[in-house]
Amino acid sequence: MSLVPAEALPVPCLMPLPVIGDAASGYTVAVEPGQLPFAVARVYWTYGTPADVLRGHHAHRTLEQLLVAVKGRLDVTLENSAGEQQKFTLERPDVGLYLPGLYWRTIRFHEQAVLLCLVSQPYSEASYIRDYAAFRDLAKAPDTL
Repeated sequence: MSLVPAEALPVPCLMPLPVIGDAASGYTVAVEPGQLPFAVARVYWTYGTPADVLRGHHAHRTLEQLLVAVKGRLDVTLENSAGEQQKFTLERPDVGLYLPGLYWRTIRFHEQAVLLCLVSQPYSEASYIRDYAAFRDLAKAPDTL
């Protein structure tokens, strides 16, 4: 298995989403095929999470996601397998956070926040890395993916 240079790997980034509408009638965000860096295979949302609860605490091997705060505020902390962290705040329904595989995430929900996730793969427990130490070990042995 050949290694992909780190600089060639996709990185998390904020993505503006197309908006239709105006202040008089309201707004709609509509994403069509080809507008995301992956084809959407699954959609889910998380709601009713008490304020200041931390969720996530996992990474995915190859699965890609777009995270959107359709309501409220979410503070997202990402960490790659080398331990480098990035922090993002999501609080607009017309901006998503693109998240490639191999980023450990924790998500702090604020009052009445709703998280929408567009996902590149159907659900599979095998795609998850739930052990933080095993995730960090990937930096030492990337061929274990």
